[in-house]
Amino acid sequence: MRALDQIASSIRAGHVHSTTVLNTLIEIENGGGLNAVRHVERHLDNGMRAMLQRQHPGTDLVQVWLGATRAYLVSRAEQRQAV
Repeated sequence: MRALDQIASSIRAGHVHSTTVLNTLIEIENGGGLNAVRHVERHLDNGMRAMLQRQHPGTDLVQVWLGATRAYLVSRAEQRQAV
């Protein structure tokens, strides 16, 4: 999945722009729906746990991605309920 490569690249670089995060999440949803976004959320959660155990320096950025992904899912759920 191209989006996972983008996420990994930003973690290696140590920074990411908020627009990149949003565009990536939109791209994931467009490519596979909210189930794909949930899959990425699980992947990030598992990765973050592993990185915390190893005290990896990129853990903070993974938390940013995970928080943004969860906020995106909540936002989309609220939009669906409003319709």
